Amino acid sequence: MNKLSTDIKNRAANIKLVLMDVDGVFTDGTLYYFPGPDGKMVEFKGFNTQDGLGFHLLNEAGIKTGLISGRDSPAVVERAKILKIQYVYQGHLEKEASYNEILKDAKLKDEQVAFIGDDFTDAPLMVRCGLSIAVANARQELRAMANFTTEAPGGDGAIREVVELILKSQNLWQGVLEKYKLSETKKKSIGL
Repeated sequence: MNKLSTDIKNRAANIKLVLMDVDGVFTDGTLYYFPGPDGKMVEFKGFNTQDGLGFHLLNEAGIKTGLISGRDSPAVVERAKILKIQYVYQGHLEKEASYNEILKDAKLKDEQVAFIGDDFTDAPLMVRCGLSIAVANARQELRAMANFTTEAPGGDGAIREVVELILKSQNLWQGVLEKYKLSETKKKSIGL
């Protein structure tokens, strides 16, 4: 992860909710279509398991999560249930109404929200939120306006990178390492 500015760390330290787009962020943006048993085409998506653990880490830290997508997908609903994602809004190209509804329900302010996006429909939320994040494969215009751009592309570790940024900024990362016995492993590997 790139060296983080004080501004990014301060913004990340205030985050209580992480929202994101789906196609190009939660997934790599590729859509697969296969014929189903009835002959109708069925859409498939792939999800990164390291990103999945990131959602678990956020849940453990008490940080809420949500998805706002312009498209509808049963696969996204199923994955969101598995990962215990609290807010799932699909079929909303105009995302601000969903964003407003989520903030009202969560009783949060813009500065307590991180939003991860990749394309033009995400820009209005990136302007409003406290920590705007573009994935590495985002449109150049979004990378230019974001507070932070991930090194990893969407659907391939970008979410996990954001989780690490937030948990480190909130001084919770060491607890994650200790839970998974990684702080002890590191000491052993360097001979302590």
